[in-house]
Amino acid sequence: MEFRISDTFTDSLSRLRGDEQKAVKTTAFDLQINPANPGFSFHKLERVKDRNFWSVRVDADIRLIVHRSDASMLLCYVDHHDAAYAWAERRKLETHPNTGAAQLVEIRETVKEIVVPVYVQSEQQHAPKTAPVFSGISDEQLLGYGVPAEWLADVRSATEETLLTLTDHLPAEAAEALLELATGGKPKAPAPPPTGSPFDHPDAMRRFRMMTDVDELRRALDYPWDKWTVFLHPEQRRLVARDWAGPARVSGTAGTGKTIVALHRAVHLARAHDDARVLLTTFSDPLANALRTKLKRLIGNEPRLGERIDVHSLDGVGIRLYTGRGGRRPAIADRAALRELIKASSEAVGGHKFTVQFLLSEWDDVFDAWQFTSWEEYRDAPRLGRKTRLPEAKRKVLWSIFEAVRCGLKARGLVTMAGIFTGLAASLTQSGKPPFEFAVVDEAQDIGVAQLRFLAALGAGRPNALFFAGDLGQRIFRQPFSWKAAGVDIRGRSRTLKVNYRTSHQIRSQADRLLGGTVADFDGNTEDRTGTVSVFNGAPPAVQTARTEAEEAQIVAAWIAERAQEGVEPHEFGVFVRSEGQIERAKTAAKAAGLPFKVLDDHVETVSGHISIGSMHLAKGLESRAVVVMACDDEVIPLQERIETVGDDADLEEVYNTERHLLYVACTRARDHLLVTGVDPASEFLADLVALH
Repeated sequence: MEFRISDTFTDSLSRLRGDEQKAVKTTAFDLQINPANPGFSFHKLERVKDRNFWSVRVDADIRLIVHRSDASMLLCYVDHHDAAYAWAERRKLETHPNTGAAQLVEIRETVKEIVVPVYVQSEQQHAPKTAPVFSGISDEQLLGYGVPAEWLADVRSATEETLLTLTDHLPAEAAEALLELATGGKPKAPAPPPTGSPFDHPDAMRRFRMMTDVDELRRALDYPWDKWTVFLHPEQRRLVARDWAGPARVSGTAGTGKTIVALHRAVHLARAHDDARVLLTTFSDPLANALRTKLKRLIGNEPRLGERIDVHSLDGVGIRLYTGRGGRRPAIADRAALRELIKASSEAVGGHKFTVQFLLSEWDDVFDAWQFTSWEEYRDAPRLGRKTRLPEAKRKVLWSIFEAVRCGLKARGLVTMAGIFTGLAASLTQSGKPPFEFAVVDEAQDIGVAQLRFLAALGAGRPNALFFAGDLGQRIFRQPFSWKAAGVDIRGRSRTLKVNYRTSHQIRSQADRLLGGTVADFDGNTEDRTGTVSVFNGAPPAVQTARTEAEEAQIVAAWIAERAQEGVEPHEFGVFVRSEGQIERAKTAAKAAGLPFKVLDDHVETVSGHISIGSMHLAKGLESRAVVVMACDDEVIPLQERIETVGDDADLEEVYNTERHLLYVACTRARDHLLVTGVDPASEFLADLVALH
């Protein structure tokens, strides 16, 4: 018997208490092992349109809804008795007559009317009533996009005011197509009907997953929040499995599933190429730790596959390879040593016109990053990412300073990470024997010049060798630079994900106010952020300014307590602040809310039953049902320390951009609820966050 789970089941499971979830999982495992077990209490549902719906008793009150036939069993939903029965009475499993995809369809006659939520009404109460959005689209077109026939009349009468609420009732492929049409886009042509089972259609595979053994089911149920590791969107699936003639990049705003695509891409490459080694990497140790955890969830029952996928930060890979080549771990120059050498070298050659901070940033972003070996290279190099123009005479002075710094590092036996990667790239080019056949890079917007040159040498132009995932709007660590100049040309092989399943429409659209509609890199590749759609509604984000830190803590505590009463579990909260200096404020709020908490470290491991507290930088890669972004005060974000140490007034814009990106990252960790707070005077960014565009 074929055994499947639906995404509606994993969603409903995640809303139960921990003890209830445990009982449901035990029942699900028993069902898979022996669905005919006479010990099960199957109950035929009476008031349902789909006669294959049955309930299975989990305990005195919890009921599991299954769709059962002689050949298959599908876990559809789980809830308390009355709610579970009501869900089944409003649904049916059918094959769409045009697309051929299996769909769980909400029965139209059970929905009395499309009620627009109060928070949507309040957003649009001053807007004029709009005409039907899809009056020019034929029924055949709408059916082709997966709209169930019984919902055609509602779709035809949908206005801008009712559209988002209507899409909550429709299958995902139909909802996405309608939202894209409404925002001026053109949905992709529907996939052809499957020749076999309706569950084999790409749109069906995003919501129904065949479970081949108990271990696979256990992994799927252990991590319901990471449901994209189980259910892939068809566009994500195409990008994962595609053959690329050269380096490729997948981009998209926060919540569009770039990391999940990167994970599946690494697994796909390992499966498709026997004995090949795959590097799955990112720019920091905390993010690499998070990737490692997610990979284990994805391939937990395939240990041999995991042995061929190395998960490390790029710096970790560089140090390991450098050590293996030379037999000795390199001594990396720290910030204090660099500052000392730069200051001494500047004084020695008369570079007093330049501040130490400017010299450090010029070293980091230009001289050391590109590893210039001659005066002519530095003189003629375009200073991408640096806005102040430097005449040749000033560059000559800088060259003398940095050459002295380089000699000083060598004399002390110190190297920089850029030097390590440059040496590794040269070695790879000469030997032609890469340590990895493939590299998949997540959060690629924050990798450095020398790191990218190393990856270019690793890939050596081979098909499928390099795959990048990232969002230019979330760049928070690196100055922008030309990828093409560093040896990686992705033109023509760059794709943007447009469907956001993680963040509600209200949170996503408000967070987007922090950034521009279009972001471009130095090579002319553009990312249009305006076409992204979120497929579910939620409460509007709250932005509040307090008079004191104590008052802010009480505001946050009351908000957390209110969300907890609505059913948000402690581990579904995330509280983020700009940096370590504000962590105590977050802890005070969590204590006032009366809930346990854990302060995240570089391993970024959340704990069940505990609120997660951390800096905005550690928020990268996380997601929570409810998020609080605290301590958004003036001089905290943008951080006054960064502004005061800017060595070049013209680079101040770059500081503001990365600080905006950081706040955007923190806000978009939220799925359903977001609160942003600060103490008066609050950050100037809060005015931008609430401003209507």
